[in-house]
Amino acid sequence: MNRVALITGASRGIGRGIALELAKLDFHLVINYASDLAEAQQTARDCVLEAGSCGKTIRTELCQADISQSADRQQLIEFTKKQFGRLDLLVNNAGVAPDVRADILDASEESFDRLIAINVKGPYFLTQLAAKWMLEQIRNPKSEIRNPKIITVSSLSAYTASTSRGDYCVSKAALSMLTPLFASRLAEHGINVYEIRPGVIATDMTNPVKEKYDKLIAGGLSPIKRWGTPEDVGKAVAAIAQDLLPFSTGEVINVDGGFHLRRL
Repeated sequence: MNRVALITGASRGIGRGIALELAKLDFHLVINYASDLAEAQQTARDCVLEAGSCGKTIRTELCQADISQSADRQQLIEFTKKQFGRLDLLVNNAGVAPDVRADILDASEESFDRLIAINVKGPYFLTQLAAKWMLEQIRNPKSEIRNPKIITVSSLSAYTASTSRGDYCVSKAALSMLTPLFASRLAEHGINVYEIRPGVIATDMTNPVKEKYDKLIAGGLSPIKRWGTPEDVGKAVAAIAQDLLPFSTGEVINVDGGFHLRRL
């Protein structure tokens, strides 16, 4: 029976890259999106084609939900239960950047609250719901699920100061604590938890600053002198999904071209 993955924010960008890689591994997919149905539908179609090219047949189901809202998080889990009856992998990918970059001396409380609600509170409480369901599945002797996994996609902004988007950095730093917390709590039950920390990835979110980062990358921002791609992040998720890191939990996997290295 196909395993099932729930990916938040999967209609485009990094989430889409993750969905495409999991499709190759024969995962049925719950593709969560916030507002753009057309993009979510296109991702779903492309995932089916990608699986087909690998000789596999998968189902993709779309679920609109705003993870910052309690009712929507519950709906997302209930939708997955109804459509597939199981959950093998949760990928917390959905996140937002500030609507306006602002110096931390001028940044608004409204922007801060929005980023904390979506980037931190949403994944935290969605993971809580998913983990409880995973535990129920593990304890059910009729269930095939034994080693479900949880992955959270964060950012190098979890530890890199950017004073024009302090609210984003604070939200990602807080999000980064989610992994050691849940890894510690769930390890005894066979649920491994991971953080993937992307660097500069070519997406709609980074397109407005493309020229700036083109120059920084060419100047040695990271040892690997290229932009990252959603596929790069997707492949890291795929490695975890294939159970290639069975003796690791709470681990941070940097997908950043080596940005995190401290060099002289």
